[in-house]
Amino acid sequence: VQLVESGGGSVQAGGSLRLSCVASGRTFMSYVMGWFRQAPGKEREFVSAIIWSGGSSYYADSVKGRFTISRDNAKNVMYLQMNSLKPEDTAVYYCAAGVTVAFGSRSRYYRAENYDYWGQGTQVTVSS
Repeated sequence: VQLVESGGGSVQAGGSLRLSCVASGRTFMSYVMGWFRQAPGKEREFVSAIIWSGGSSYYADSVKGRFTISRDNAKNVMYLQMNSLKPEDTAVYYCAAGVTVAFGSRSRYYRAENYDYWGQGTQVTVSS
């Protein structure tokens, strides 16, 4: 599976961006999809994840109520709608995919090591 992110950019605080992640391969709908981010000097952190059907999604506390994850299995695309952006949202955002993420406890969704495939990342910069 190859993942390609797009949609990053520079916005002012309070603004919005929508990230997209296009996946290659015919088994897109088999994967749990997730978004992680990494700010300079910090570890990669979980942002959001969505199961194969789109029926369940998970969010980091820091983005709940502001970000919305979705997927279109027919188009092999996942989205992250980001509203009310804050300077602390500034980071490189990575798309990730995994199959075994969903096996076991819910905490597996939040850990980067449980995802098998990664995109190259897209920069999001929020100015105050």
